[in-house]
This record gives sequence, structure tokens and C-alpha cells, in this order.
Amino acid sequence: MKTINKLVLAFFLVVVSLVNAETPPQPAIPGGGNGGNGTGAPAPIDMYVYVLGIVAIAFIVYFTKKYKSVKA
Repeated sequence: MKTINKLVLAFFLVVVSLVNAETPPQPAIPGGGNGGNGTGAPAPIDMYVYVLGIVAIAFIVYFTKKYKSVKA
């Protein structure tokens, strides 16, 4: 495939993933219910967001240096 086709495909993949990132909250049921809000407790992954970010940056740096050393 040509480079422009790959870029367009990647762009649409990113756009679709951003659009479908989260389902909208359900409207409140008239006459009761909490509208699907849940308990409000944080999800287990919320506790590790900073750690996951640091690990992602470490992977980027590691593989970038590895690729540059192989290419040179």
C-alpha cells in the first residue's frame, strides 16, 4: 500500500477509537433508579494510571534506542 493509504487508515482507526471510547450514560428512569451511575467507586485500573504511563514512556524510550542502535 502507498504511504498515504496507510496514513488515512491510521487516521480513521484513531478517530473511530476516540468516538467509541466510552458509552454514554443511560438516562434516569422516571420514578426511581439512579440512572446507571453505579457506586461511584474507582475502577481497579484507576489506581495504576500513573504507573502505566511511566511504563509506556519507558517502553517507548527502550525500543527507540534499540531501533536506533540497530539502524546505525
